[in-house]
Amino acid sequence: MPTVKAFVRTTGKRDVNIRFRYSDGRDVQLFHKSEIMINPAAFDEKRECVKAKVVFNSEKRKQIDKGINDRKELIKKLCIGTDKTVLTSEWLEMAIDKELRQEVVIEKEQSFFEAFEEFLKVKNFSTWRLRSYNVVIRALKRYELYVQITGNKSFQFNMDNVTSKTLGDFDAFLRSEHLFSEQYPELYERVPESRKPEPRGQNTINGIFSKIRSFYIWLYKSKKTTNNPFEAFAVEECVYGTPYYISIEERNQLYNADLSDRPSLAIQRDIFVFQCLIGCRVADLYQFTKQNVINDAIEYIARKTKDGRPVTVRVPLNSIAKEILAKYNCFEGKTLLPYISSQKYNKAIKEAFKIAGLTRPVVILDPLTRESVIRPLNEIASSHLARRCFVGNLYKQVKDPNLVGSLSGHKEGSKAFARYREIDEEMKKELVKMLE
Repeated sequence: MPTVKAFVRTTGKRDVNIRFRYSDGRDVQLFHKSEIMINPAAFDEKRECVKAKVVFNSEKRKQIDKGINDRKELIKKLCIGTDKTVLTSEWLEMAIDKELRQEVVIEKEQSFFEAFEEFLKVKNFSTWRLRSYNVVIRALKRYELYVQITGNKSFQFNMDNVTSKTLGDFDAFLRSEHLFSEQYPELYERVPESRKPEPRGQNTINGIFSKIRSFYIWLYKSKKTTNNPFEAFAVEECVYGTPYYISIEERNQLYNADLSDRPSLAIQRDIFVFQCLIGCRVADLYQFTKQNVINDAIEYIARKTKDGRPVTVRVPLNSIAKEILAKYNCFEGKTLLPYISSQKYNKAIKEAFKIAGLTRPVVILDPLTRESVIRPLNEIASSHLARRCFVGNLYKQVKDPNLVGSLSGHKEGSKAFARYREIDEEMKKELVKMLE
């Protein structure tokens, strides 16, 4: 029966290579000199492992003992079943070398973007979060191509070569990328986006770097790298203006606006008003089916909480919400209401606001300059305004963020409510009157 024995040939104070002998009867005796090193005085010839009673680093002991056992198994795997006429020590050395080189390639060849894909699978993000991370990955891939096109042809991301300077250069790329679609069209041919890049605000850039930082935290914890480029690169805090929202009167003005000559627009207006009455995010709205209507209420798990501790949100339907659902009760699609793409939905909201006369001036924070600007309400209206309408008007009535949050799907202690405390002029007047 074939056997494999580990041994050392010399004695002394210096480390030597552990050798192996493969035997199969009298005719086959093969020898292999491994790269595994040990001091001869620490080697147990009988047990073929590190001596039990010598002082030895525990991790190194495990590494050597495992290396010996693994090499024995590899030699058996290569030799047993192979034609004996080709079995020589030289053949064995070459076969082992080829096998080990293949193992090294398998272990070390995970690329930066392969690791990023593994991170997304391990984290099991919701569809909404996954989509936002994929935007970041595509931006990183375009930056890599941009660096190659503009001079450094060999540049590639890997987990260990990203530095604070790399992040700083990527930051500059993100701020200028909207200018590159015509200058470097190949970037968008090879890594396309659904729409042409637009100038990015600081909050958007902060969100991108927060996601890359989360990826690097995972890399470090997974022991894929010891590199931390964020040690010398700070991600800024997001800055938001005071949130604006439409009043109940303005919502009703929109709902009652005559859009009979624009039936398709009227449908999207009704959907927006329905969203104002349940306060969900548009990503949740688009997932609703008739099964989400339970005992005169909408029930759903907020998609943004699926990554952490999922929370079921239940919002009772008022008379207007029931009226809207009854209006589209004959809709035979798979979704609750006849939705269109989110981009077309936002465009329809702006049009409906203009026709309804909701054009009052609103002070907002410009995302690019971070300075206050005044814009007509219809030009800045979007699906998220429906959520603000729900939260803002409820908070105005009850002033209890936890109660409102239970209906809107906000997490307890959400920072969003700190901004809503600033918005109501009537609340401020009530406080001042207390001094009279």
